[in-house]
Amino acid sequence: MAEKPSDLNCEGAAPRCPQTAAEQAKAWFLDEVLPLEAALTRFLQRNWRNESDIDDFRQEIYAQVFQAAETGIPERTQAFLFSTARNLLIDRIRRKHIVPIDAVADLDVLGLTADEPGPERNVMARDVLRRLQDALDRLSPRCREAVILKRVEGFSRRQIAQRMGITEQTVADYVTHGMCILAEALFGDLPGRRNGHD
Repeated sequence: MAEKPSDLNCEGAAPRCPQTAAEQAKAWFLDEVLPLEAALTRFLQRNWRNESDIDDFRQEIYAQVFQAAETGIPERTQAFLFSTARNLLIDRIRRKHIVPIDAVADLDVLGLTADEPGPERNVMARDVLRRLQDALDRLSPRCREAVILKRVEGFSRRQIAQRMGITEQTVADYVTHGMCILAEALFGDLPGRRNGHD
């Protein structure tokens, strides 16, 4: 006797079978997330200096996004993807104990996340970044280079000394002086400040 449609197993009646959460997540990922890959890559390149990390970051973002989608497909794919990317970069910056000023500025530009700060906080953050950039510009070239290598690039004192052809103590002096100038830009005059290094 011929099987009635209701008797067919799931394989024989694939179009009528409800998709599992993993299948739904996969379909959503292929249709909505992968087409954003070029934009995601550009975002990562703008906000992370080490080009060799970009592929790993992208894969980690994809894994997090896919895993989250298995429990529920996000309504706003682009916002969810870039929010995940932003959070990953912020987490990596915290772990490295450095604050790349240009990364913070670019991450703020996206404005895609649901938890974005209000306009007043954005204005204050931009003002702080502007003052920090002005303070960096006031440093002598060698002092600025040492500060950026230490606080932005994450180099060790020894690496900076070798790269700049100076002693580790000079590196320490440059970084200390530079950080005092940056702190002064944020918090006002500091007592006993010294003149800039050449």
